[in-house]
Amino acid sequence: MTQFRHDFEAAPASASGDGNGKSSSLKTEHFPDADSRYPPDSHERSATAVLAPDTTAGDESPDGHKRSSPLGKRSPRRRRILLGVLGVGVLAVGMFGLRWWNYASTHEQTDNAFVGGHIHPVSSRVNGTVASVLVQDNQQVQQGQVLVKLDPRDFQNQVQQARAALAEAQQQAQTARSQVTQAAQTTQGTTTQAQGNISSATAAIANAEAAVQEAQAGVPAAQAGVTQAQANLQRAEADFNRYSTLLQQGAITAQQFETARNTYQVALAQRNSAQDQVRQAQARVTQAQQDVARAQAQLTTSQGGLQQAQAGQSQTQATRNQYQAALAAVRKAQAQLNNAQLQLSYTTIAAPITGTVGNKNVEAGQRIQPGTPLMAVVDGRSWVVANFKETQLEDMQPGDPVQIKLDAFPNHPFQGYVESLSPASGSQFALLPPDNATGNFTKVVQRIPVRVRLDPQSIRGYETRIAPGMSATVTVSVK
Repeated sequence: MTQFRHDFEAAPASASGDGNGKSSSLKTEHFPDADSRYPPDSHERSATAVLAPDTTAGDESPDGHKRSSPLGKRSPRRRRILLGVLGVGVLAVGMFGLRWWNYASTHEQTDNAFVGGHIHPVSSRVNGTVASVLVQDNQQVQQGQVLVKLDPRDFQNQVQQARAALAEAQQQAQTARSQVTQAAQTTQGTTTQAQGNISSATAAIANAEAAVQEAQAGVPAAQAGVTQAQANLQRAEADFNRYSTLLQQGAITAQQFETARNTYQVALAQRNSAQDQVRQAQARVTQAQQDVARAQAQLTTSQGGLQQAQAGQSQTQATRNQYQAALAAVRKAQAQLNNAQLQLSYTTIAAPITGTVGNKNVEAGQRIQPGTPLMAVVDGRSWVVANFKETQLEDMQPGDPVQIKLDAFPNHPFQGYVESLSPASGSQFALLPPDNATGNFTKVVQRIPVRVRLDPQSIRGYETRIAPGMSATVTVSVK
């Protein structure tokens, strides 16, 4: 630049030697601010003074004609160089600006982002005294690994009591079952016998009633025989009396009289026999009626027995109800035993998931209550929550590729993709969401949480080093 200014200032010195002022006009036209931007120092001024006479002398020919100045030949070349450099610079700036515009139009970026993760609090489900703590802060644990043990003796006693109560309930249920079986058998036998007696009594009644009908049917026939025998007896008696008179008169022989007397005696015997048959028929009717009465009495007795048997069935049902109650007591005792065993199992506190222990605040001998926070287990699975402005979400959608830079690892960018967008802005999930309807409204660009899933291949080797809460810068490629 010093040489450039030196040549620039040498030209006006020679130009002023011929007195035409052209060189001055050249300086003013093409480099109007050269003197103001680069004032010559003392060394340059002395060089100008030394070179000025030579330049002036060289501007004229021996015949008095003016020769062309070397600066006049070299200035256009320098101008072209400057213009070329300026053009290259403008082109470079334009290309950079174009690339920046293309990048900015297809990418959305925010540093309002952090790493999220599952933090599983570990607490006790029962009260008790801590017997031992088996892990330390920042220790890797596996799912199901024992973390804390409580004193189990109180819960072991409860288990034993529950087992004893269950055994007692089972014994009572067994006794009730035996009573049900016995009552059912007795009731069944009594009912069967009573039903058999009823059937027999019913049949006896039918037979007795048939006998009554048969006996009653024989009485008229016997009575008709008595009537016939009585008529025969009256005729035989009249003949006997008449023959007795005739025998006394000698009108008949003794043989005829004997015949008449025999006939009378036979008729008398037949009448007496017919009367006996009537009495027997009446006796049979009476007997048959008595049989009917006895059969009816037996039926009544059998029906009473059936009623007793049915009453026995009611008693059997009551016994069954007692057995069902005993079974319910068994189930209740079993549930109490299961609960006691469950409470005993709670004295061993295990890791809910594979991860890293953190925030441990429990020691042996400490008395704890249900729900008391003991420690936390941080899950190795992590993601990034990026809070983008609502104006950045126009083209963003799930699946868009993402580049994540964590402040903890600035030289290692991670890759991922947009997993989902929040259904509401962060302010809507606040404890007291803003009420814009009150009139106190100030428009503020809202931020929408965007969940970013990290690529497992990208975070390989960093799984245990990426911790929830780390700050991040997220860039999303939206097109």
